[in-house]
Amino acid sequence: MSSSKIALVTGGSRGLGKSMALNLAKKGIDVLLTYHTQQAEAESVVAEIQAHGQRAAALQLDASKVTSFEAFFAQVGTTLTEIFGAEKFDFLINNAGTGLYAPFAETTEEQFDQAMNIHFKGPFFLTQQALPLLRDGGRIINISSGLTRIINPNSSAYASMKAAMEVLTKYQAKELGARGIAVNIVAPGAIATDFGGGRVRDNQELQDYIVSLTALGRVGLADDIGPVVAFLCTDEARWITAQRLEVSGGQSI
Repeated sequence: MSSSKIALVTGGSRGLGKSMALNLAKKGIDVLLTYHTQQAEAESVVAEIQAHGQRAAALQLDASKVTSFEAFFAQVGTTLTEIFGAEKFDFLINNAGTGLYAPFAETTEEQFDQAMNIHFKGPFFLTQQALPLLRDGGRIINISSGLTRIINPNSSAYASMKAAMEVLTKYQAKELGARGIAVNIVAPGAIATDFGGGRVRDNQELQDYIVSLTALGRVGLADDIGPVVAFLCTDEARWITAQRLEVSGGQSI
């Protein structure tokens, strides 16, 4: 049987999810990560985790497709047994997501539904269906956005879904506390990754603007976020629950 604790990270093939997965491994935690389409990138992350001496595996998941979750968790159960020598996992990190940038007046119902499925309905029911496989005393970490506090035009739908996740986090913390499960939500500020088509990473003008608003004087990096999520899975963080932790370098304070 595996003595390591095990984290399930959705959207772990690149960007923030990759940083989360690698930083969890550095803390001696095994990682089961999911990818949507980037299988080769996911397998590369698995190899990196194994190089840190931890067990790892990658499974395909469309985190917006609730009808696929039952089959996915059947796969998770099999993978836990075969790869990790375990029956349950300890940490669920709901990271998978996509960007949506559209003015409120022009946001279509299709865009709204797509954002709702990936950013709120998906994690709501994924977490619900994960509960039988999640150990008592485990952790759930949801991912929000600085945009629930920092109101920037063109993010009304996306930010509203993330705000819903922030409220859900408190309800989960209250209702799952009886099982000793702590639930928190991490809200990154602007991060230079390929998220949203790489708009922060690749647009110098936008970067300069963000830097001008940020107390610590630079744009965020994926590796500013991953270690914070990993910390929330440590024993040191055991008494933190129902909290929104913004990791933005002091953006727009």
